[in-house]
Amino acid sequence: MDDLDESSPFASGTGPVESAYSPSPQADPRLISAAGRRGFFVTFEGIEGSGKTTQIGRLAERLLAGGEPVLTTREPGGSPLGRQLRAILLAEDTVPIGTTAELLLYVADRAQHLHDVIEPALAAGSHVLCDRFLEATLAYQGYARGIDLDFIRALHRRPPLDRRPDRTILLDIDPELGLARARRRNEDLAVRAAEGRFEQEDLDFHRRVRDGYLALAEAEPFRFRIVAAEGTAEEVEARIADLLSDVFPCLDDAVS
Repeated sequence: MDDLDESSPFASGTGPVESAYSPSPQADPRLISAAGRRGFFVTFEGIEGSGKTTQIGRLAERLLAGGEPVLTTREPGGSPLGRQLRAILLAEDTVPIGTTAELLLYVADRAQHLHDVIEPALAAGSHVLCDRFLEATLAYQGYARGIDLDFIRALHRRPPLDRRPDRTILLDIDPELGLARARRRNEDLAVRAAEGRFEQEDLDFHRRVRDGYLALAEAEPFRFRIVAAEGTAEEVEARIADLLSDVFPCLDDAVS
């Protein structure tokens, strides 16, 4: 990671993060007034090992069973260019990447992803479920790496990067447990060398990521829903369905 001094324009000024559990979830009036619309953009966020990929798959299956058009995708790697960038960004033995270069590679991946995949799907009336989006960049490159949050946001003010999710599910888990899960998963799937770079970061790094996510959720209670990621996949699925039933009425009879 690049060493940043306090005079750097990329040095973070963020301080301690308060817990985001105190505010009750608030309904977004824009979504209530648009209850009949199609093409919702839902993102899933969380630290390593929080179960995002599993839960996106489960939600997609339920929406399809309810007759809803849905596309699942991920960052990095949701477009042809993104798949090449993913190999650079996540491989354990990748070339050294400075913090600013890492940020800009993620932004490039997102710009192409929006152009090639997300915007066309939403325009066609399909719901889009995305594994990581802008908040991952703010949490990992901002809160954890120390890049100024305002700089990251400034890069996302022009189309197509100004797209924001309608709802963000934050799967929250203790970083020690999540990291152990992620490392075990990588070993079981034999993908450690290809996609294990962030799992090699120390526990304090992942704690900063989690703190960043909680701060982002606290700042936008209309959009974020915090879901405890402990428990069985079925239990977590039921929690998510309950928090998305206002957007997707077909989830009202979700498993409990």
